[in-house]
Amino acid sequence: MAAKRTIGVLSRKTGVKVTTIRFYEQRGLIDDPGRTPSGQRVYGADAVDRLNFVRHARDLGFSMDAIEELIALQTRPSSDCAAVDAIARRQLAAVRDRLNRLETLEAELKRMIASCEGGSVGDCTVMETLGDHRRCLTEDHEAGETANPARKG
Repeated sequence: MAAKRTIGVLSRKTGVKVTTIRFYEQRGLIDDPGRTPSGQRVYGADAVDRLNFVRHARDLGFSMDAIEELIALQTRPSSDCAAVDAIARRQLAAVRDRLNRLETLEAELKRMIASCEGGSVGDCTVMETLGDHRRCLTEDHEAGETANPARKG
């Protein structure tokens, strides 16, 4: 019989938090676990493999939707790899876009800091620039995923 693991053991083995495992179950990224007669979740080796896959994909910045697509493709191992390649290329494009935004952000921050002449906070050019976006050299220098999510939409 294959080894069965509780959610706590699965969490320790994969480095994925228990709450995240439950979230992944709800999203359908891992199969619903079996249950003991007392109702405790028990997971097989396939759950370890799947969680490692999902965790690594998340570490590489893949979105949950992209991971769902990859898992769906994973269930059809004989199909053409072009769809997987397209998903990876989309992720690479997103990473390049974030890098460009971060470079723009870096340049703006360097410019703000270089313009600071010391003195009092009331006369600080950094504070003035932060208070008035028109003082920036570019309109688009938001950090992307690291930006304040409350600002979005």
